[in-house]
Amino acid sequence: MGRAGRAAVTDRLGPLRTAWKVDFVVINGENASNGAGITAAHAKQLLEAGADVITLGDHAFDQKDMLQFIETEPRILRPANYAKQAPGRGHGLFSDARGRKVLVVQVLGQVFMKRAFDDPFSALDAVLRAHPLGGQAQSILVDIHCEATSEKMAVGHFCDGRASLVVGTHTHVPTGDAQILPGGTGYLTDAGMCGDYNSVIGMDKAEPMRRFVTGMGKTRFQPALGEATLSGVLVETDDRSGKATAIHMVRDGGRLQQAGP
Repeated sequence: MGRAGRAAVTDRLGPLRTAWKVDFVVINGENASNGAGITAAHAKQLLEAGADVITLGDHAFDQKDMLQFIETEPRILRPANYAKQAPGRGHGLFSDARGRKVLVVQVLGQVFMKRAFDDPFSALDAVLRAHPLGGQAQSILVDIHCEATSEKMAVGHFCDGRASLVVGTHTHVPTGDAQILPGGTGYLTDAGMCGDYNSVIGMDKAEPMRRFVTGMGKTRFQPALGEATLSGVLVETDDRSGKATAIHMVRDGGRLQQAGP
C-alpha cells in the first residue's frame, strides 16, 4: 500500500525469506503505486525484492503503463475473471526455488464490488480442473480479491482439497482465522496490507475521517507514510500431495503484533 508498503517489502522480505527458508513468494501489488494500481517501475522493484509473482485486482490497470508491461512480464497476473479483452493472464505455472511447479491464480469477487465481474467460481473451476493439485502443479495458490468475507469463505471451501492455499485480499485489514480446511487447503480470509496501520486502510487519516464525519471531501486520498507492517500468510505444503501441513499469519514490524513461524 503506497510508498510505506513498498519499503516494508524491499527492506524485510529478503531477510524473512532467508530466515524462514521460503521457496516461493506471491505479493498482491494492486495498491503499490500511490494506493491505486502499480506502475511497471514499482512492479520491477517488488520482483527484485524477492517476489516470484505479483497479483493485481480491481485496480489492475489504474496505472496505464501496466496495460503494456503485463504483456511482457509473465510474473504479473491480473484476475482470471476480468474482461476477456484485458491484457495479460489470470493464472500461471511457475517454478519455485527447488524446481517444483507452483500454480498461482487470482479471481475477483462479485459481492459489494463496484462493477460486476464474471463468475469467479466458474473461472477457478476451469483452471483447477486443468491443473489438478499434486499432478502438474505441486502447489496451488488462489488469491480471492473481494470485499465480502462470506464470498471469500465460500471460495475457500469450493477449492478445499484442490488448492494448497486460498487467501483473501482487497480489504487491507488482516484477519485472524488462518486454518487448514478439512480437505487440506490452507485458508485465510484476508492477508491484510503491507502498509501503515496508523491510517484508514492505508490512507492518511485526515481526508477519510472528514468525509465520514461531514459527508464532504476536501482533497484526494493520500497513502499514509508511517512505518509499515508487513502482513501476509506463510503456508507449508506436503511435496507429494500439495496440501497444506501448517499455516502461519505474518505480522512483521510497524504497529501490529509481530508473529511468524
